[in-house]
Amino acid sequence: MGMLDELDHGAWELRERGAGGAVHRVCLENGRQLIQLKHPGLSCSSVVVEDEANSVTVQYTCRGRGYGRTHIRRETNRLVQIESQGIVNGLPFLLAEEGRKVGSCRN
Repeated sequence: MGMLDELDHGAWELRERGAGGAVHRVCLENGRQLIQLKHPGLSCSSVVVEDEANSVTVQYTCRGRGYGRTHIRRETNRLVQIESQGIVNGLPFLLAEEGRKVGSCRN
């Protein structure tokens, strides 16, 4: 998953693909944070399904909290495409977002 470690750190804007897609920001300290967007901060077990130079697919399980499968494709170290699906709080989720570095994190 070295590709994720090469992503630029800082403030990232995550924009849902599609008409009227919501936008939210995250302070990215490590590209691996993008794997668990719907389960942030939880300690989850994971299995790397695919690990290529410009893409990674990870399946993870957060015991008692849900699970997900995330595919991240790097266009540049400042632009990625994210697709994730799984279960959170007993409900299914499907996520398709574009992530773009927009600056520095604000403290």
